[in-house]
Amino acid sequence: MTSTDDLHAWLLDADPALRWQVERDLLDAPRDQWQATRSRVATEGFGAALLRAQDPDGQWAGGSFFPAGFFDGDEPRQPGQPWTATTWVLRDLREWGVDAAVLGDTAARLAANSRWDYEDLPYWGGEVDVCINAYTLATGAWLGADVSGLAAWFPAHQLEDGGWNCEAEEGESTRSSFHSTLNALRGMLQYEQLTGDVGLRASRHRGQEYLLRRRLMYRATTGALVGDFVVRFVYPNRHRYSALAALDYFRDAALHDAVTPDPRLSDAVALVREARRPDGTWLQSTPLAGRTWFPVDVDEGSPSKWLTLFGSRVLRWWDAASADAAI
Repeated sequence: MTSTDDLHAWLLDADPALRWQVERDLLDAPRDQWQATRSRVATEGFGAALLRAQDPDGQWAGGSFFPAGFFDGDEPRQPGQPWTATTWVLRDLREWGVDAAVLGDTAARLAANSRWDYEDLPYWGGEVDVCINAYTLATGAWLGADVSGLAAWFPAHQLEDGGWNCEAEEGESTRSSFHSTLNALRGMLQYEQLTGDVGLRASRHRGQEYLLRRRLMYRATTGALVGDFVVRFVYPNRHRYSALAALDYFRDAALHDAVTPDPRLSDAVALVREARRPDGTWLQSTPLAGRTWFPVDVDEGSPSKWLTLFGSRVLRWWDAASADAAI
């Protein structure tokens, strides 16, 4: 690719789940245009394929977080976690832009038929893992389920340092996790965007501050990089933290809150900018192991359209704000 036009043409030659976001976030296409593309996600490509795989009881692969039979030895085992059960599929469909109306009475069917692997808890009540609860909070808001009780869980389980940690519920940690905190923030923001309920905003901002104090990348104690995962960009990232995934969240949050980018994001922005190849693309790192319904991105080392979308829109947002500030 030798020009921005070439890059955009390459990105547009993609599944509707990605294409509509390119139109909206990189090309400033009219709302009617990108909404029309977005509507195709339910009838073409990735989104349509996942919708066809839904079980009659409303679930996917017969389970809430793990497929049916996973703990009984009936599920074929391979490295990594299977990503085929209900929670992961709904997370993808929601983030790809499928209209909740397409899923009909799925929320009611899950309320009646789906239970968590942990202590057989009811689906829309969530469980004890903050990442699972974050996905469920956002998905419930999207599908119109009553997740008000689950919303109250997040401030009640926020740790003293401002973030969250999946291991805290088992008494294994009192310090927050980058991974868990970002997942909590994403779920809380999407809940607010979908419902208009601002009751979690103070808790969300406190969680954002946990990451901002660490400039999205560093240990508070030593100032060293918190882990290699920060610099390894991957799609689908599932639960995995990276500087790019965090910046994409902070972009979304800043636009929603109508605030300018926080200067403490600058180190992460520089990292993302440095990772961009001369042709404007970002490369896929090691995909997360585990069975999927089908691949939605490229193999390791290849230019990723998803990562290029995320990287491009983050830099576009940051650079536009910087230009405005310089005027």
